[in-house]
Amino acid sequence: LKNDREVVLAAVAQHGSALEYASETLKNDREVVLAAVAQHGWALAFASAELKNDRKVVLAAVAQSGSALEYASETLKNDRDFVLAAVAQDASALEYASETLQNDQILEKVSNLNIGNSAAFLALEPLKTKLKQETNTERKEAGSKMILDMETALVSHYEQGEDFNFEQAFKQAIDTAR
Repeated sequence: LKNDREVVLAAVAQHGSALEYASETLKNDREVVLAAVAQHGWALAFASAELKNDRKVVLAAVAQSGSALEYASETLKNDRDFVLAAVAQDASALEYASETLQNDQILEKVSNLNIGNSAAFLALEPLKTKLKQETNTERKEAGSKMILDMETALVSHYEQGEDFNFEQAFKQAIDTAR
């Protein structure tokens, strides 16, 4: 049964940690591992090394359980976007980030706020992905600044609560980038 893809897929959809008992082949099956980590982020511990470096798989894991970052590849533990998503979901995830990122001011603030919801930070992912494809240096710098300003606005929103004009801060970040 450890090699039966349909049986394992059904098992991990119910209990993500069942991935531990799957065959090595299925621990390297992207669909099976995605189903497991979506149900239980910590199931990433049982995924193949290749999938622990897969952006989509790790993002699904940390969105479900930020501390699943512990089992991500060293490359992704040093990827600010992944660490931000993980820390926004679970403040304690910062301890699994690379040493460099453990000292990032925004990541520290997000960790201290203990937001418990990475959705707002994950919403910036498409912008970050598009920015990575940008070839114009000036536009890339402006885009990077805009995203950093948006992250800062999110942190301020959570710090200041209802008194903070989140929409205005986002608009200002976009206007500055323009």
